[in-house]
Amino acid sequence: MRIDLLICTYRRASIADTLRSIAMAEIPDPVSLRIVVVDNDDTPSAHDLVTQTAEELGLKLDYVHAPGANISIARNAALEAACAPWIAFLDDDEEVTSGWLPALMARQKDSGADGVFGPSHAIYPDHAPDWMVQGDFHSQAVVKRGGVVQTGHTCNALLRWGDAPWSSERFDLKRGKSGGEDTEFFFRLHRMGAKFAIAEQAIVTEPVPQNRLSLDWLLQRRYRIGQSYAASASSLLARIRLFALAGIKTTYCHLRALQKRGDAGGRAYWLMRGRMHLGVCAGCLNARQADLYGG
Repeated sequence: MRIDLLICTYRRASIADTLRSIAMAEIPDPVSLRIVVVDNDDTPSAHDLVTQTAEELGLKLDYVHAPGANISIARNAALEAACAPWIAFLDDDEEVTSGWLPALMARQKDSGADGVFGPSHAIYPDHAPDWMVQGDFHSQAVVKRGGVVQTGHTCNALLRWGDAPWSSERFDLKRGKSGGEDTEFFFRLHRMGAKFAIAEQAIVTEPVPQNRLSLDWLLQRRYRIGQSYAASASSLLARIRLFALAGIKTTYCHLRALQKRGDAGGRAYWLMRGRMHLGVCAGCLNARQADLYGG
């Protein structure tokens, strides 16, 4: 089984730790793993760090420079470089656990799915607010809707590629500055017939940086997630229905947040849910998404 592991990077030295974790992880004997790192900076700033680290660790790695400060440009360059029947995705600030890849593969074999998504567990610094740590609002996990996995994320995934019907699909360039390009991409593949599953034991970890230790950042992220989720509505009628339902949920969530004024974690939970549904409303109206990437 050949797998191309695709990692996009943009001015993050943590990519070296990502590669070290891969070198230390368990790679099943039948697997031939090739890593493709795509540098999205205007200059090939990650070249030396990536290639030297890979050489030190004995990793099979190809470096690609795809400038543009647009994550969709980088992801599409990674897809162009992929030549294996299966591809996997990781972020450049994550580290894999030892059994990460075997868990993804086992879940794929067990379910027969075309794509499998694992969770990303947040690692909080000691000075993070208690309510944030207890609520674990930064960890990421794919969920089922109506008993079906309709979309996923590129922070931890394994996907059938090669001769798959969707191997010519690419990430939306218009979402490459705002994020959510992976949500829309996997929604599109699902509509093309891709079957997805969740591998709860295929764990990667991600440290939470200082600039994300605030409620404002979490609200901004949830709003953008809501805008991306609006891509699930593929027709005008579906958008109208989704907009109406999200509007009702927005009001309900903010009323619940008012009831939780003395509970920092509970208030944050309901505010984030309300902001996400508000983002769904904005997405249904095709409101412009803020540029969050490439600064």
